[in-house]
Amino acid sequence: MLIISRRALMSGASATGVAVALGGCATRPQVGPMAQTLSTPPPPAPPPPVPDTPFELHYPTIYGQIQDGPFAVPAVKLASVNPAYLRKTVRYETIETPGSVVIDPAHHYLYFVQEGGQAVRYGVGVGREGFGWSGVATIHSKQEWPDWYPPKEMIQRQPELKKTLTELQSGIGMHGGPGNPLGARAMYLWQDNKDTLYRIHGTVEPWTIGKSVSSGCVRMVNQDAIDLYQRTVVGTRVVVLSAHVV
Repeated sequence: MLIISRRALMSGASATGVAVALGGCATRPQVGPMAQTLSTPPPPAPPPPVPDTPFELHYPTIYGQIQDGPFAVPAVKLASVNPAYLRKTVRYETIETPGSVVIDPAHHYLYFVQEGGQAVRYGVGVGREGFGWSGVATIHSKQEWPDWYPPKEMIQRQPELKKTLTELQSGIGMHGGPGNPLGARAMYLWQDNKDTLYRIHGTVEPWTIGKSVSSGCVRMVNQDAIDLYQRTVVGTRVVVLSAHVV
């Protein structure tokens, strides 16, 4: 694992060692009509426009219940999420180009970089101690309502998972849907043509946003995961900073 610091990023140093650790939260993306992969990238779509008024004025709508394909995404109980971790447009100076994603595990934020020194900032949940990682990766594929294939090591640590899993097309896992730990969207992170086993994904536990509780993946409120999914394209650069404040 290569740990990169903010200083290294600002000096232009490249990270070449995102670890394929045992803590990854999934093994394979499902390939199907709802998937987008690096091998067959779709035509780039422009990101949704930033609203004329601050996101804060739209929270009841942004985080309200939505119908998403065959499933309903429940409304978020805003009282269960620290307001500091709700979606905002903020000033954000970075050397990363617009369209990139920067994840700051130390402060539990994910930034989608925009023009003019701004970014859309989302609160995230990240890996607990021993399951964090840092480096540079690429969104290799994207999946709506993804199936979940927990690594064998996770099942060994949490044997109670077995009763929730079944035999799927690509192995033992759980069908996508409202109860799936990957939530409504997943963006699969690869480095050097290898799956890191880490994902940016939705969650059915919005109260964990702002905390270090996952097995290494970056989790978002489902409504925010859907929003980021719409803004990113396959091939998006993802920079994960060190989990330690430098």
